[in-house]
Amino acid sequence: MESKKQISRAAWLLGAGICAALAWIYYPSFVWMVGRWSAKDSYYGHGFLIPLVSAYWLWKERESFLGSEEQMSLLGIGVLMLGTLMQVVAAILRIYFLSAFSFVIVLGGLILILFGRQTFRSVLFPLFFLLLMIPLPLLVISEVTLKLKFFISELATMSLNGIGFTSHREGSYIVLPHAYLLVGDPCSGLRSFLSFLCLGFVFAYGKSLNTLGKILIVCAGLPLAIGSNLLRVFGLGLIAEIYGQEAAGGFTHDASGIIVFVIAFACFMAFRQYLEEHLHAK
Repeated sequence: MESKKQISRAAWLLGAGICAALAWIYYPSFVWMVGRWSAKDSYYGHGFLIPLVSAYWLWKERESFLGSEEQMSLLGIGVLMLGTLMQVVAAILRIYFLSAFSFVIVLGGLILILFGRQTFRSVLFPLFFLLLMIPLPLLVISEVTLKLKFFISELATMSLNGIGFTSHREGSYIVLPHAYLLVGDPCSGLRSFLSFLCLGFVFAYGKSLNTLGKILIVCAGLPLAIGSNLLRVFGLGLIAEIYGQEAAGGFTHDASGIIVFVIAFACFMAFRQYLEEHLHAK
């Protein structure tokens, strides 16, 4: 009994030491992520919640940690070496995105080494979810946002023309006979997609869906983001043309974002319910 207590105490001390070492090594990356999460007009305002949700899921799987008698996996050494190499390169070049990515790789390698493959498989979902807290490089965000703005503008222009409202696109502007509409960054759909991607993981967690159902619910974020923002731009274009340019701004513009988000969220819930009924786990 005494030896078991000593082993347990040693395990806790080892775990505390590893956590302290990771916190020291990755402190600059954590500071970078928090700065990006809290920045004005951030695309990653949800980033604060992801580690908390992932930690909760890991806590729910604590029995697999405490009851694991599986020996260390040699694969974990390779994963740990890969993550360490990535961190060395990131530290030299000061690439915080790569450093944050390596943190998740290193964490996975440590779990493989300390607890084995079976435990690693049981916590793979919350580990993968942690990747969503890592902000994309600003250059990538700018390029994707620009392309999505043009895409949404083109779809909205086609939709307006389809119901008899003559319009054409000039860059990210939609020009109508008596008004024009600027499709800004918030209407591109990237922020909505990142939010819905996180929601997809939250809805996919658990044992009520099989693997295909989980993949579908996660992937549903992209069409929902595009569809909701298309509906928003299309509606604002109609309001601007019918009621005047000023009617589409201010409160109407802000309220439209909330309304389409609620609609998209309801669609998400309905799709989740449909998948539960037709693709439930066996």
